Amino acid sequence: MVHKMKRVPRIWISFATIVVVFAVWSIVSNTGMVGPSYLPSPQALLSSFVQLLKNGYQRVPLWEHIGISLFRALTGFALGVAVGIPTGLVTGYNRSADAAISPIMAFIRPIPPIAFIPMVVLYFGLGEVGKIVLIFITAFNYAHVNAHAGASHVPIAYIRAAQTLGLTPGQIFRKIVFPAAWPHIFTGLKVSMALSWAVVVAAELVGAQKGLGFMISDAAQVFQIPVVFIGIALIGCIGLALNMILSVAETKIVHWKGR
Repeated sequence: MVHKMKRVPRIWISFATIVVVFAVWSIVSNTGMVGPSYLPSPQALLSSFVQLLKNGYQRVPLWEHIGISLFRALTGFALGVAVGIPTGLVTGYNRSADAAISPIMAFIRPIPPIAFIPMVVLYFGLGEVGKIVLIFITAFNYAHVNAHAGASHVPIAYIRAAQTLGLTPGQIFRKIVFPAAWPHIFTGLKVSMALSWAVVVAAELVGAQKGLGFMISDAAQVFQIPVVFIGIALIGCIGLALNMILSVAETKIVHWKGR
């Protein structure tokens, strides 16, 4: 009699992977295979993290570094999606608007966000506005392209059925196109959020005196490697949390997705 093997739950596989990574890291760093100047041990990072919590970095509390980075990223993200989603929906639904906007977006889309840094500094200076504008450009780009895709890929059968029922173009947009585009919109929100959070680090490399990006850059220059690792870990953890928030919102709003 053949017994089927039970599948191992995914959460246990993920947990085991994390344990293995930490075990290898601990062995490599504590046995001297890699020097502490290049790969601090887990306990060294924990000690440095406790010191950062107590004393901050460069006389600025750690929570303030995190807070200003979140403010820049979320402000630029909110402004970017507030403009990008409506314009994407309109260009995806209206051919004339698409013809007017698409050439500009096709030109801007391949340009890496960090390529705009010199222009942003020139026009907006080294203050907060320049950093937020850079993040706005990033969020707008990806929010627009995904909203456009959602509006332009609505099944034609839905449109024809709505027209048969006598709905006006405006009603079709509100009742058919906009709801059908939500899965694409959330994809754009996730990508925009991830890239906005990544770009804030690049934005803080220029003229910033606070923020996780500044902390990482400044610590690297004075060879405080544990602080660099902690900054990177914080960026990853906060980015994961932001993505999870959007995923929860997606399951609540687009509860019919995949059914």
